[in-house]
Amino acid sequence: MEFDSYLYLLSSKFMQDYPISSYPELMYKQGRPYTCLLIDSHEDYFICVPFRSGIRHKNSFLFSDTKRSKRINSGLDYSKIVIIKEPGYLDSTTAAIVDQDEYNEMIKNLPTIVREVNNYVDTYIGHTNGTALLHPKEFTRKYQFSTLPYFRNIMGI
Repeated sequence: MEFDSYLYLLSSKFMQDYPISSYPELMYKQGRPYTCLLIDSHEDYFICVPFRSGIRHKNSFLFSDTKRSKRINSGLDYSKIVIIKEPGYLDSTTAAIVDQDEYNEMIKNLPTIVREVNNYVDTYIGHTNGTALLHPKEFTRKYQFSTLPYFRNIMGI
């Protein structure tokens, strides 16, 4: 599997175009950056997977060997993925900063994370377009609070 990955912050333009009042499942708050692992899977869009603390579900990659993860279940939250095409939605002027130990664990597990992220997105697409339906309970459990419905047009469904 070929991919590129980077750390980015989502820009204020993204936040203006996707206001929390209309897109309540997005995880940004005023004054807090939306730091994400940006995956270029060589489709015609980018997948932004946010870093998050306090994750309490399985649709994520939980850090296990970091100081913060020992206190508050930190990791990468697949259910809050943002799909973008527009480069202006990425803040290229501000460095994305994450804990060094979380960054190291992410890099060590990057192939697994990318595989899981692509599977999460592809499973949603397959169910939504009818090519690979999940049991309704499984779909609800996996995607009930997902941000993916906000980006259906970008994913071509």
